[in-house]
Amino acid sequence: MKERVAVAMSGGVDSSVAAALLLEAGYDVIGVTMEVYPAPGRTTVAAGAQRIADHLGIPFYRFNLEEVFAREVVDYFTGAYLQGLTPNPCIVCNRKIKFQALAEEARKLGAVYFATGHYVHKGYDPELNRHTLSRGKDQRKDQSYVLFCLTQQQLAGSLFPLGGYQKEEIRELARRWNLPSAGKAESQEICFIPDNDYNRFLEQNRPEAVQPGVIRDTSGKILGRHRGVAFYTIGQRRGLGIAGETPYYVVALRPQEREVIVGKAGETYRGECRVTMVNWVSIPPPRDPLPVTVKIRYTAPAVPAVVEPEGEEVRVRFAEPQRAVTPGQAAVFYREDLVLGGGFITCL
Repeated sequence: MKERVAVAMSGGVDSSVAAALLLEAGYDVIGVTMEVYPAPGRTTVAAGAQRIADHLGIPFYRFNLEEVFAREVVDYFTGAYLQGLTPNPCIVCNRKIKFQALAEEARKLGAVYFATGHYVHKGYDPELNRHTLSRGKDQRKDQSYVLFCLTQQQLAGSLFPLGGYQKEEIRELARRWNLPSAGKAESQEICFIPDNDYNRFLEQNRPEAVQPGVIRDTSGKILGRHRGVAFYTIGQRRGLGIAGETPYYVVALRPQEREVIVGKAGETYRGECRVTMVNWVSIPPPRDPLPVTVKIRYTAPAVPAVVEPEGEEVRVRFAEPQRAVTPGQAAVFYREDLVLGGGFITCL
């Protein structure tokens, strides 16, 4: 009997080709999608995924996960900004919604595996008896940063068919199979903020974010006023409304005092940070200082550092100071292409 695989489908080219590859490999494939925000947005996603499933001749199922998504992702997203943090909702969505809530629904349909169109590799280390996560072949499209938080159980039940491909190869496969998504443009914005206007979304959903206060420089001098700490992020230069001989950048946020602290370019660099909510993916938690390369945001290059365990947290000491180390963002640790683990930057 063929093993059943549920593919998380969005109507995009990556998930479409993932489903097609698994069909070609001989699996019993079904498509699933999650409704996580009100229509018409969810209708558009589901309709696109349905067209792909019909084209491939596979069953397709929709699951309404609006309630859990609002609680676990949207509330986390808006709440983080109110605390002066800069969140990455995709990381939380992957662990709690896609690879948990949606995967659980898929297993009720008999799925043995849950597959996605992420550009990552899954492996297994027999010496450690652990499933491992690594960068995908296409370094430009690698999505391992947003999957560092997966558990061993979640990895064990997951498949990532695109890990060994370049993006253009996936486009070519989609054209060869005449998939309706072959020429579809990639989406860059957060799914629940389609116009990419974070400030509007935050003000609309958390009006208490509008709490005016002062903008100070690092010496304490008041330079101006702001409409709310939640509308700023570390490293920000534009939209400050203050002028100087050289540009100012946000270097700290103090939500309790309603203060935005700004400084010159050199003041945005930090030599270390603390990381909490650490999840070790491919290795057991280390006891001693561990040399790694670390990414401090999705688009940042991995840079040399040492991770020092400190109870439930770790301290990350960079080989060279890094610009705009931002509380709320993830710090993900690598050894070459292997994802060792990661967590969330909590303070500098």
